[in-house]
Amino acid sequence: MPLTDLEVRRAVAKEKTYRISDGRGMYLEVSPSGGKYWRLKYRFNDREKRLALGVYPDVTLAHARRKLDEARAMLADGIDPGQAKKDKKRMARLNAACTFEAVALEWFERQAPTWATSHSEKIMGRLKNDVLPWLGPRPIADITAPEVLEVLRRTEKRGANDTAHRIHQNCGQIFRYAVATGRALHDVSADLRGALRPNKHTHFASITDPEKVGEMLRSFDSFSGTFVVRAALQLAPLLFVRPGELRQAEWAQFDLEQREWRYTVSKTKTEHLVPLATQVVEILKELQALTGQWRHVFPGRDRRKPMSGAAINAALQRLGYDTKTEITGHGFRAMARTILHERLRFPAEVIEHQLAHRVPDALGSAYNRTRFIDDRILMMQAWADYLDRLKEGANVDQPSSR
Repeated sequence: MPLTDLEVRRAVAKEKTYRISDGRGMYLEVSPSGGKYWRLKYRFNDREKRLALGVYPDVTLAHARRKLDEARAMLADGIDPGQAKKDKKRMARLNAACTFEAVALEWFERQAPTWATSHSEKIMGRLKNDVLPWLGPRPIADITAPEVLEVLRRTEKRGANDTAHRIHQNCGQIFRYAVATGRALHDVSADLRGALRPNKHTHFASITDPEKVGEMLRSFDSFSGTFVVRAALQLAPLLFVRPGELRQAEWAQFDLEQREWRYTVSKTKTEHLVPLATQVVEILKELQALTGQWRHVFPGRDRRKPMSGAAINAALQRLGYDTKTEITGHGFRAMARTILHERLRFPAEVIEHQLAHRVPDALGSAYNRTRFIDDRILMMQAWADYLDRLKEGANVDQPSSR
């Protein structure tokens, strides 16, 4: 006789597992612990098999019978319902691994070890805030160009045009990775070229007028913030390295006797050598007395970590400088490049090597940390001396006759 809801509900646990038939091969299996499981016994290709239909009371008697009907319909069509269930679970797992979010995170994990920490954080921030909430759950192969454009336009509308272009670039990298790994057929972001407003490139704010540079350097000496930040302000124009490389500098990288700083460039992952002028060594020795016991030259509040990435710009703002239109931490590189070439007459290739830029030469070398090293040693000292003269208010408006 078919089961009733009352019989199912009143079925109690016994010492051993037992079964109550509902007919057509379906039965309720009751375990000693009290669990109640719907099962279907069937034959396929002359083999007896069993199929789990669910657990009571989550799956009611009526629900279990609907599953029974579906399974018997498959059998009538020559399909093994047990194998079909396994295939469905496998496809669900595959689909979960093929969502945009799954592919994006896999791509990120493979690429991140080659990036600077700050670069990784920016990319992940863009994905989490502007992409994954909308595209993350979708199978990446099903995503269309208009869907990606909607995400980009949402960012563009809030005035973050540069971020929208960067998201477009990151999405392209993720789609191409999906194509390469067999989870998409086409990079749909490539169809969006020209769909966003053009991104007007702006250079980092910088000061290149000698008189104004002198004023700025004098303001650094009178900075009333912490000694560590003041030293960073003083060293930034003298060394003109990338801001992240300066703030993350470690004492182990410096040889003050040899007057050298050796570190790995964050952007290109190449070894770089910075000759240290006398003025730089003096500042570092004074700073070493304060922070030499720690790993970082410029430790933050947590001495185990470097100072904040916003520290230099915050200090410039505190001194009254607009970091968008006047000078920014990255602007010291442009300041040095311009003045060293136009006023001190140093060759562009020497300056570019000191900036750790890739400069292909006749031998095909993109960058060599010791290339032009004698010229660079002279240049770094000449630069420091020149900045001293500017700070003292000397008349150095005319280009050098070097």
